[in-house]
Amino acid sequence: MASKHNSDSAKNSSKNRVIYSEFGQNTDSAALERGKPDLPPAQQNLTVQASRKGRKGKTVTVISGFQSSEETLQKLVKQLKTQCGSGGTLKDDTIEIQGDHSQKLVEILTKLGYKAKISGR
Repeated sequence: MASKHNSDSAKNSSKNRVIYSEFGQNTDSAALERGKPDLPPAQQNLTVQASRKGRKGKTVTVISGFQSSEETLQKLVKQLKTQCGSGGTLKDDTIEIQGDHSQKLVEILTKLGYKAKISGR
């Protein structure tokens, strides 16, 4: 039985064994991620567009062009949803607000200091 136990531990250690690694172990993946620039609102050019593609005919206002951190965008999404009185989400550095609120969102974003314009009209 002792030999069987030794073979099991040998199998487990072979799974974690590194054969070759040029830059060391990649245990700290957060250090390897590319940081996003958190630009001030005045330096960001945003586009606001009403879209229906892939949403079963429902209109969604999409705001893209952000160069901000995830936390900043989450706060902005919450603020825009409450001011528009509708739902929304953050997907891949774009904000989606349910309904066609293009004009209202451009006004809100310019008051916040962003450079925003309506696209697709």
